[in-house]
Amino acid sequence: MRVYLVQHAEALSEDEDEDRPLSKEGRHNIFRMAKYAAQQLNISVDQILHSGKTRAKQTAEVLADELTPSGGVEQAEGLRPLDDPHKWGEHIDETDRVLMLVGHLPYMSRLASFLVTGDEDEQILSVRNAGINCLEEEDGAWSIRFVITPEMVP
Repeated sequence: MRVYLVQHAEALSEDEDEDRPLSKEGRHNIFRMAKYAAQQLNISVDQILHSGKTRAKQTAEVLADELTPSGGVEQAEGLRPLDDPHKWGEHIDETDRVLMLVGHLPYMSRLASFLVTGDEDEQILSVRNAGINCLEEEDGAWSIRFVITPEMVP
Protein backbone atom coordinates (compact mmCIF):
# COMPACT_ATOMS: atom_id res chain seq x y z
CA MET A 1 0.00 0.00 0.00
CA ARG A 2 1.26 3.47 -0.86
CA VAL A 3 0.22 7.02 -0.12
CA TYR A 4 1.65 10.15 -1.72
CA LEU A 5 1.90 13.31 0.36
CA VAL A 6 2.31 16.58 -1.54
CA GLN A 7 2.71 20.08 -0.20
CA HIS A 8 1.06 22.60 -2.51
CA ALA A 9 3.32 24.37 -5.00
CA GLU A 10 4.66 27.84 -4.24
CA ALA A 11 1.85 30.39 -3.90
CA LEU A 12 1.57 34.15 -4.00
CA SER A 13 1.91 35.89 -0.66
CA GLU A 14 -1.17 37.09 1.19
CA ASP A 15 -0.09 40.66 0.37
CA GLU A 16 -0.17 39.87 -3.36
CA ASP A 17 -3.49 38.01 -3.26
CA GLU A 18 -5.37 37.02 -0.10
CA ASP A 19 -6.69 33.88 -1.84
CA ARG A 20 -3.04 32.77 -2.38
CA PRO A 21 -3.20 31.09 -5.80
CA LEU A 22 -0.08 29.48 -7.23
CA SER A 23 2.72 31.79 -8.30
CA LYS A 24 4.21 31.62 -11.79
CA GLU A 25 7.16 29.63 -10.41
CA GLY A 26 4.81 27.39 -8.44
CA ARG A 27 2.79 26.57 -11.57
CA HIS A 28 5.98 25.87 -13.52
CA ASN A 29 7.31 23.56 -10.80
CA ILE A 30 4.14 21.55 -10.32
CA PHE A 31 3.72 21.10 -14.10
CA ARG A 32 7.27 19.67 -14.25
CA MET A 33 6.66 17.48 -11.20
CA ALA A 34 3.38 16.14 -12.56
CA LYS A 35 4.91 15.22 -15.92
CA TYR A 36 7.90 13.58 -14.22
CA ALA A 37 5.64 11.66 -11.83
CA ALA A 38 3.56 10.29 -14.69
CA GLN A 39 6.23 9.69 -17.32
CA GLN A 40 9.36 8.78 -15.33
CA LEU A 41 8.08 7.45 -12.01
CA ASN A 42 4.91 5.86 -13.43
CA ILE A 43 2.96 6.97 -10.37
CA SER A 44 -0.59 5.66 -10.38
CA VAL A 45 -3.16 6.84 -7.85
CA ASP A 46 -6.82 6.05 -7.38
CA GLN A 47 -7.77 9.52 -6.16
CA ILE A 48 -6.25 12.91 -5.38
CA LEU A 49 -7.63 14.74 -2.36
CA HIS A 50 -6.88 18.34 -1.39
CA SER A 51 -7.60 20.71 1.49
CA GLY A 52 -9.85 23.09 -0.44
CA LYS A 53 -7.49 26.04 -0.18
CA THR A 54 -6.89 27.55 -3.63
CA ARG A 55 -3.17 26.70 -3.77
CA ALA A 56 -3.80 23.06 -2.81
CA LYS A 57 -6.71 22.72 -5.24
CA GLN A 58 -4.66 24.14 -8.13
CA THR A 59 -1.75 21.83 -7.28
CA ALA A 60 -4.08 18.81 -7.16
CA GLU A 61 -5.68 19.70 -10.50
CA VAL A 62 -2.32 19.93 -12.28
CA LEU A 63 -1.27 16.57 -10.83
CA ALA A 64 -4.60 15.02 -11.87
CA ASP A 65 -4.20 16.23 -15.46
CA GLU A 66 -1.08 14.05 -15.75
CA LEU A 67 -1.87 11.17 -13.38
CA THR A 68 -5.55 10.79 -14.39
CA PRO A 69 -6.79 9.15 -11.18
CA SER A 70 -9.89 6.98 -11.66
CA GLY A 71 -11.53 8.58 -8.60
CA GLY A 72 -10.76 12.10 -9.78
CA VAL A 73 -9.91 15.07 -7.58
CA GLU A 74 -11.93 16.07 -4.53
CA GLN A 75 -11.77 18.39 -1.58
CA ALA A 76 -11.45 16.53 1.71
CA GLU A 77 -11.77 17.57 5.33
CA GLY A 78 -8.81 17.22 7.66
CA LEU A 79 -5.98 18.34 5.35
CA ARG A 80 -5.56 21.95 6.49
CA PRO A 81 -2.31 23.21 8.04
CA LEU A 82 -3.22 22.68 11.70
CA ASP A 83 -5.57 19.70 11.41
CA ASP A 84 -5.02 16.57 13.48
CA PRO A 85 -3.06 13.95 11.47
CA HIS A 86 -4.70 11.04 13.34
CA LYS A 87 -7.88 11.25 11.23
CA TRP A 88 -6.13 10.68 7.92
CA GLY A 89 -3.53 8.40 9.46
CA GLU A 90 -6.28 6.02 10.55
CA HIS A 91 -8.21 6.38 7.27
CA ILE A 92 -5.10 5.60 5.21
CA ASP A 93 -4.50 2.46 7.28
CA GLU A 94 -8.06 1.28 6.58
CA THR A 95 -8.30 1.92 2.84
CA ASP A 96 -7.05 -0.20 -0.01
CA ARG A 97 -7.00 2.74 -2.43
CA VAL A 98 -3.78 4.49 -3.41
CA LEU A 99 -4.28 8.13 -2.45
CA MET A 100 -2.43 11.34 -3.14
CA LEU A 101 -3.07 13.97 -0.48
CA VAL A 102 -2.32 17.60 -1.30
CA GLY A 103 -2.07 19.94 1.64
CA HIS A 104 0.12 22.22 3.71
CA LEU A 105 2.80 22.48 6.34
CA PRO A 106 2.99 21.59 9.11
CA TYR A 107 0.24 19.04 8.41
CA MET A 108 2.00 16.98 5.71
CA SER A 109 5.13 16.61 7.82
CA ARG A 110 3.10 15.67 10.90
CA LEU A 111 1.07 13.09 8.96
CA ALA A 112 4.24 11.45 7.61
CA SER A 113 5.69 11.34 11.12
CA PHE A 114 2.49 9.85 12.53
CA LEU A 115 2.36 7.10 9.91
CA VAL A 116 6.04 6.13 10.17
CA THR A 117 6.71 6.57 13.91
CA GLY A 118 3.29 6.85 15.55
CA ASP A 119 4.30 10.29 16.87
CA GLU A 120 3.25 13.30 14.80
CA ASP A 121 5.71 15.54 16.65
CA GLU A 122 8.79 13.53 15.68
CA GLN A 123 10.02 15.29 12.53
CA ILE A 124 11.27 12.71 10.04
CA LEU A 125 10.63 14.40 6.70
CA SER A 126 11.40 17.84 5.31
CA VAL A 127 8.41 18.49 3.07
CA ARG A 128 8.97 20.99 0.22
CA ASN A 129 6.64 23.00 -2.01
CA ALA A 130 5.54 20.80 -4.94
CA GLY A 131 7.53 17.87 -3.56
CA ILE A 132 6.12 14.35 -3.84
CA ASN A 133 6.69 12.13 -0.82
CA CYS A 134 5.87 8.46 -1.22
CA LEU A 135 5.18 6.43 1.91
CA GLU A 136 4.71 2.68 1.72
CA GLU A 137 3.13 0.24 4.16
CA GLU A 138 4.34 -3.31 4.37
CA ASP A 139 3.36 -5.81 7.06
CA GLY A 140 1.74 -3.06 9.13
CA ALA A 141 4.76 -0.73 9.13
CA TRP A 142 5.06 2.50 7.14
CA SER A 143 8.34 3.75 5.67
CA ILE A 144 9.44 6.52 3.34
CA ARG A 145 9.81 4.98 -0.11
CA PHE A 146 11.06 8.10 -1.91
CA VAL A 147 11.04 11.88 -1.90
CA ILE A 148 11.31 13.98 -5.04
CA THR A 149 11.47 17.77 -5.16
CA PRO A 150 11.42 20.26 -8.05
CA GLU A 151 15.19 20.75 -7.66
CA MET A 152 15.70 17.07 -8.53
CA VAL A 153 13.63 17.10 -11.72
CA PRO A 154 15.20 18.17 -15.04
